Amino acid sequence: MNQVHRWICSSRSWKRRLEGEVLPWVLDGFDLGDHVIEVGPGFGLTTGWLRRRLQQLTVLEIDGRLAHSLGKSLGGTNVRVVQGDGTALPFKDKSFSGAIALTMLHHVPSARLQDRLFSEVRRVIQPGAVFVGVDSLGGWRMRLLHIGDVLVPVDPATLARRLEGAGFTDVSVTLDGRRFRFAARRG
Repeated sequence: MNQVHRWICSSRSWKRRLEGEVLPWVLDGFDLGDHVIEVGPGFGLTTGWLRRRLQQLTVLEIDGRLAHSLGKSLGGTNVRVVQGDGTALPFKDKSFSGAIALTMLHHVPSARLQDRLFSEVRRVIQPGAVFVGVDSLGGWRMRLLHIGDVLVPVDPATLARRLEGAGFTDVSVTLDGRRFRFAARRG
């Protein structure tokens, strides 16, 4: 992430927006179960909110510095921090009761790798479990914020088909301004 992006994603105002608006909207009507995986927590602003509502949370962060920092700050809590790549999840099949990916899919460097991440998430969640998330739509603001960063926006018009291609069922994609949420169930 560039410096501006890092600053925004670790800011108090972004945290308030996530907790007061984004996360309740994403999770509205969904039960993730008692052991959830969060893919790509970044600075952990979402993790802090989730851990207060879940019995057990495992977070997978690709950035070694961020994973180390999260591990230090969340030690002794109900959160296990693992450094790793969402396209090759280091977990056994059917390990989790649900999965969540929050504002991170656009950081996965290609549509092919995003699809691989979807397949991996499906593999590690239990039958009937739900995978939910949110991401931003592409546009000039996103491009500006991501100068020097990886930016591969997910097209919400094709997301349902892509999730179904990874083996999910009951897929829904909902647009809301400059963002979208999705939900998909492992059959």
